Amino acid sequence: MPRTAVIPPDTILPALPLSPGVRKGAIVQTSGQVSVDLATDELVGTTVAEQTRQVMRNVLAVLAAGGATESDIVMLRVYLTDVGHFAEMNTAYAEFLNDPLPARTTVYVDLPAGLLVEIDALAVLGD
Repeated sequence: MPRTAVIPPDTILPALPLSPGVRKGAIVQTSGQVSVDLATDELVGTTVAEQTRQVMRNVLAVLAAGGATESDIVMLRVYLTDVGHFAEMNTAYAEFLNDPLPARTTVYVDLPAGLLVEIDALAVLGD
């Protein structure tokens, strides 16, 4: 089965060697999404809550372009720049998910200037 790039409509592709997402069979994997509006390529938000909301919108847009929904997500990986942002990120992140919640890993990393959070998702279609 072929691997296909997943690109939401009206997305400005970054000048990076990656696809926003990839689908192979019933699996959709997003690249790490940051707080950039996919249609304008502009940074959205200055707080971790604002950025997390934009990141989750991006994650869901990439998944939707691959035929997946929030209920298909089995794993999310969150990358934060500051351990002090954990609670605020969790609150905004939870606004986008329903029970049963997907598995998650959270790690602390350096991200490019202005970026506070990055999230990628793994979704599996069908039962």
